[in-house]
Amino acid sequence: MNTAVAPKVQVPDVAGQITYAMRSMGVAPIPRNYQLFYEAYIGSNPALTRDLAALGGQVTQAELDALGAQHFTHSPARVFDDAHTRISGELDGLLRILRQEQSSLESYTRLLGETHKRITSKSNASVELIENAIDLLSQATGDTMAHGERTVEDVVQRSQEMDQVRKELDEYKRIANTDSLTRLSNRRAFDDRLAAIFDNSSMRPVTALLLCDIDNFKKINDAYGHPVGDKVLATVASVIRSNVRRDIFVARTGGEEFALIIDGNTPEEVTGIAERIRRTLETTPFKNSRTRVNYGPVTVSIGICMASSAGDAGELYSKTDIALYGAKNAGRNCTILYQDGMQKDFTKSWLIYKT
Repeated sequence: MNTAVAPKVQVPDVAGQITYAMRSMGVAPIPRNYQLFYEAYIGSNPALTRDLAALGGQVTQAELDALGAQHFTHSPARVFDDAHTRISGELDGLLRILRQEQSSLESYTRLLGETHKRITSKSNASVELIENAIDLLSQATGDTMAHGERTVEDVVQRSQEMDQVRKELDEYKRIANTDSLTRLSNRRAFDDRLAAIFDNSSMRPVTALLLCDIDNFKKINDAYGHPVGDKVLATVASVIRSNVRRDIFVARTGGEEFALIIDGNTPEEVTGIAERIRRTLETTPFKNSRTRVNYGPVTVSIGICMASSAGDAGELYSKTDIALYGAKNAGRNCTILYQDGMQKDFTKSWLIYKT
């Protein structure tokens, strides 16, 4: 593994960048606008990023809403409002059924009580009375049982409807947490998983964050166009996923950057995993099977930081980012493990390496 003195970096604050962009464009600070700018900023939806940029410096709320409707077919507000409406309807139906069942049972109970009084009264005792009571109870019991069966059927049906809503919400969550291009987890899922690292202090010494950035990706996009760039991203994602264990979390966190969260390994073992990914990509052919045009070689730079070196999720990401751009500064196509003091040696912005 290469070691290097990393350049000093001011790690971008995503929330700050988004807020600044919205303010400079005169965009209202409302949740749906934050979602739109967040998705565009992290680059998980290149078409959205391009369409938002095409709107220019000043945009209207109507234009933003139209863009959201176009790109967010599974809008969280829309999905959850629909689920809330459907579940509320099913619960109302269940309450109505149970009230009807209660009323039916109360009527049956009253009938039993009245019949019991008439039968036990010696002054009214007669064969005809007993026969009538038996007929009446038999009919009432049959009606009550039939009503109970219908109630069970209705309850089962409505329970199935609510179970279907739950399944649809689970599917929505899966879609909402998946990058549409690479089928890996997206930035939203990554943020949740990164924060969860610090819920278990005992795992931090053997938990690592890796940031993997494609070298010179902008040149590939500029030379061959975005469709080729998208194919390169998909191939890189596939190579990363196929070279790690199934339990390792892999996400595309934006643009040409990927993240891995690895549990249960030492720094040396994590570095070995990173190097396997790097070497495999270095030798992977990136050719157009029809035109035989070679888009490669495609290489990556990788930064690593153990969770034990950070106090929270933000610090872990920042230190891993420092290691990543230390790898860029060392000549790209290498892996750097964050070391204490590395940040103090920074002298220039890492943004110049993002080409």
